[in-house]
Amino acid sequence: MANYTSTTDSELQVSRLHYHQRSRKLDVQFNNGETANFSAEFLRVWSPSAEVRRHGKPVLVTHKKNVAISKVVPVGHYAVKLVFDDGHDSGIYSWRYLYQLASQQDTLWQQYLTQLRQANAQRDELIAVKFKP
Repeated sequence: MANYTSTTDSELQVSRLHYHQRSRKLDVQFNNGETANFSAEFLRVWSPSAEVRRHGKPVLVTHKKNVAISKVVPVGHYAVKLVFDDGHDSGIYSWRYLYQLASQQDTLWQQYLTQLRQANAQRDELIAVKFKP
């Protein structure tokens, strides 16, 4: 586990991003040498978008176990926009936000799993059921 150090916003940069399509994992290397590995599901449920964060009253995002990232779009020199295969594309992931997610990843993941249990919700995809008349 990495020991995420205090780094000012102006110093913090991402030096490498690599998305593994098969495993649906995003590797992030920061310019201070620290690295993080995120599942697409984790990044989707912790999207910084207003749609998910709702001004401090976040929505519980469910059924994203098999979500994938379909596109990584640079945003200036400070962030990336992740486009997910479920159509979600409004989250701008700043280097600072990715760093914060990395430093709290285990805690945030457990928090998410607890919220799912409490809401009797699922990570698994919804199964489309079609009826033939």
